[in-house]
Amino acid sequence: MSAPEENILAIPRTVLEKLGVFQGLSFEVDRYVPGLLDPRNNLFLPRSSAEGDPSHKQLIPYLVIRHGDRVLHYTRGKAGGESRLHAKGSIGIGGHINDGDTTAAHFDPAAYHRAVERELHEELVIPAGYRQTIAALLNDDTTEVGRVHMGIVHIVTVESTEILPREDAIRDVEFMTAHELAARRGHLETWSQIVFDGIERLLGAR
Repeated sequence: MSAPEENILAIPRTVLEKLGVFQGLSFEVDRYVPGLLDPRNNLFLPRSSAEGDPSHKQLIPYLVIRHGDRVLHYTRGKAGGESRLHAKGSIGIGGHINDGDTTAAHFDPAAYHRAVERELHEELVIPAGYRQTIAALLNDDTTEVGRVHMGIVHIVTVESTEILPREDAIRDVEFMTAHELAARRGHLETWSQIVFDGIERLLGAR
């Protein structure tokens, strides 16, 4: 018997249109986040249909891990769920939020933050303390992947660089300076390129 299909958190694109469509990064966290996480504005959709449905945006926490002036970089392995991103470099740990993260039909901010913590610890082993903050929103309607996703960019400041991946989808983990990342920008997935272009301002979010 096949496993039941995953139902993932999304918003109608009309919600984003009411809040104001933008391309790239928006640092207006207080403008967008309350509306995106308002239970009246979100719903769960079967992943198979959502991936081809630009009338909805799947909400993706995109976690940028930083230690001082360095940012965690990794390569996406074939075990990752999004085949369109395999072998790309990334500076964001991200994943879908599904209906297993709540008992309600919709999602509230508290449930969202619990899901982010789950996602973080499912992906990485973080042996020391950390703190995090939502620093920006990310929207990219120029690519097939971007048209059906919207990122909520978190900066996660860790106390130690001794971080290990928990999944085969995360390979070659290394902390890099902005100068080192600049040399790899062309090999980054599109969202990571957008985040890198705003990295100086993002790293100012503490």
